[in-house]
Amino acid sequence: MQPRLSPENLYKNCPRVPTHLIGLGKLADNETLSKQLLHLVKLRASQINHCGFCQKMHADEARADGEQQSRLDVLSAWRELSCFTAQERAALAWTEALTLIASEEITDQTYQQVTEAFGEQGVVELTTVILEINSWNRISVGFGFQPEIKA
Repeated sequence: MQPRLSPENLYKNCPRVPTHLIGLGKLADNETLSKQLLHLVKLRASQINHCGFCQKMHADEARADGEQQSRLDVLSAWRELSCFTAQERAALAWTEALTLIASEEITDQTYQQVTEAFGEQGVVELTTVILEINSWNRISVGFGFQPEIKA
């Protein structure tokens, strides 16, 4: 894919985009969502949305914050593996449900699972992060943002 617009030109032409999206993903001080969990959520949504730019960025950030490469390698198969905690599974199920909302129904079971894991406030906070990354994915894919990958 040819790049259509650079991130820098997007920010120059419409500075409210990063300001508002970053604001949407900022969490309250009393949040219960760890950095590690948020990296997994952002990476999983980016995988579903086929956003290479965001996948690279969030995988790099996750590793920098101590996430194990072996877990990142198998993130798309999280349902099948025991290396993800119950809380991570709830967050990933909620991430997939919101990301695939146009093609799949969000079940009461998925909502109950995520609410039990995070409480009502935590689900709202998690949802804002998922909204943020899905928006960034659409911007990045739509404008053809390219990750910097060194050979």
